[in-house]
Amino acid sequence: MKVKQRQTAILEYLQKNGQISVEALAEHFKTTGTTIRKDLTQLHESGLVLRTYGGAMLNREVGDRAIDHKTYINTAQKKAIAEEAAKLIHEGDSIIFDAGSTVAQMIPILARFNNLTIMTNSLHMVNELVANDNDQTIILTGGTFRRKSASFHSNNALAIAAFESYTFDKLFMGADGVDLVGGVTTFNESYHGSVAMSKAAAKLILLADSSKFGRRSPNVVCDLSAVDTIITDDNLDNKYYDALTQKGINVIKVKTNECD
Repeated sequence: MKVKQRQTAILEYLQKNGQISVEALAEHFKTTGTTIRKDLTQLHESGLVLRTYGGAMLNREVGDRAIDHKTYINTAQKKAIAEEAAKLIHEGDSIIFDAGSTVAQMIPILARFNNLTIMTNSLHMVNELVANDNDQTIILTGGTFRRKSASFHSNNALAIAAFESYTFDKLFMGADGVDLVGGVTTFNESYHGSVAMSKAAAKLILLADSSKFGRRSPNVVCDLSAVDTIITDDNLDNKYYDALTQKGINVIKVKTNECD
């Protein structure tokens, strides 16, 4: 596992398990205590974790935002995936964008389109769409606003029911984990809105870099049978590619050149 991938996984593990010791982290990630201490030092210097005696805990002041907006992880892969995903958009499409760092990379590319209807739960995406200054219809979902992630989360029946009033052509969605059995999963406890989104679009297009495969997060968004297309990077293990294509999913691997 690469350094940035492991550090992201450490953040997610701390979010799920709370305060944890260096020894427990080293055992979980099958590495040395020295490596974990270096990771925790870097995460502490970034303000993402708080060091404790013999271990660490997530810095709740900024930790949630770091989990929700992993823009500093695998940036080259995410941009390449976003560029490929934009090729699936056509003038006149109605689209849902779920909040997520990979999906967010698509927004600047949309400046080339003039006739789109776009729904999103991300205030950041809305602001960027407005900055594109073109003729797009923008719909912001309802729900509870989470300041740290600048997104709306639809946990109540009224907000979720609103999706039933719309029929969209495509949903572009990210994930914290993609598991062949567990499906598309997330660490976000406010995942009900994403579940509703997955049922409101004719096609679900999943954007996930290769580090997400084989990982299962606590909350299931949808089964893999609901996914039409997966766009990932060329580091995806062939065993996942073969298994996914056998399920009838269109898997697109894009070339990237990022090095850690």
